[in-house]
Amino acid sequence: MLELRPSCECCNKDLPPSATDALICSFECTFCRECAKHRLRWLCPNCGGGLVARPTRPAALLAANPAATTRIVRDQKPCGNVS
Repeated sequence: MLELRPSCECCNKDLPPSATDALICSFECTFCRECAKHRLRWLCPNCGGGLVARPTRPAALLAANPAATTRIVRDQKPCGNVS
């Protein structure tokens, strides 16, 4: 089951489970569409993999399958420096 992280790892923008602008890589790193497009060139800065739209979780299923609450913000190196 996807972790559904609560925010963009670049800019810390809130990305609730219903967000349609959330993107993920295959490791579930999470970014907003603006950062993915303008800063990351559609590549995950953590693994170099492609970013795709994160599915939304229906509200009726959130009680039994809640989204993550821990925010992850990249501070080791600036977003946009894909290695």
